[in-house]
Amino acid sequence: MSIISPQEKQKDAATVNYTNVASKNLLLIFTRNPQLGKCKTRLAATVGNEIALDIYKFLLNHTVNITKNLNAAKQVWYSEEVWEDDIWSSSIFDKRLQQGEDLGIRMAKAFQDGFASGFERILVIGSDMYDLNESDLQNAFSELKKKDFVVGPAEDGGYYLLGMNSFKPELFSNKDWGKNTVLTDTLENLKNEKYHILEERNDVDIYEDIKDVDAFHPYLKHIKA
Repeated sequence: MSIISPQEKQKDAATVNYTNVASKNLLLIFTRNPQLGKCKTRLAATVGNEIALDIYKFLLNHTVNITKNLNAAKQVWYSEEVWEDDIWSSSIFDKRLQQGEDLGIRMAKAFQDGFASGFERILVIGSDMYDLNESDLQNAFSELKKKDFVVGPAEDGGYYLLGMNSFKPELFSNKDWGKNTVLTDTLENLKNEKYHILEERNDVDIYEDIKDVDAFHPYLKHIKA
């Protein structure tokens, strides 16, 4: 079974790694194209656009490393346009373009496509979570074998991971995306469902999220304490 979208540029079949396509697990990775002045804008307000872009590229590398060996099919959903030759190897990651007016619509589209393709357990994450590793993702898929939904709460009131066994449209509507009410509203949608809450994690949005993390210190040498 192929998970290549016919609407996208056809990939050479020889370059596609089908190792995990037979898996019933699908990981959706939502990413912004790494362009100067267009990513990590809140962080850039403190560190500048160039450093913010460098940090974002560092986070992208981290996400590639924690997902590339995961026992699941993997799709990268780009915000602006699909880049064929970039950090996301086409032999590992199926590349697609986000569609919709807001984040909820775009995620809903990705989940619906996944279930229509025959996947049984689907997770979505962003591409900028340093406080996340491969075992966290493996654990989330394992929990979906016992519960119908899984949620990874972020410290800022949102979530860094959402997973489900069947599509639930309410999860993607009537949300103030980017606000601290997203997690509360999502859990309200799930109050009559069987779900599992993962450990709370911190995502990277502003300077305070990274100033005390050793891995980011090389990027912050110019910042006055």
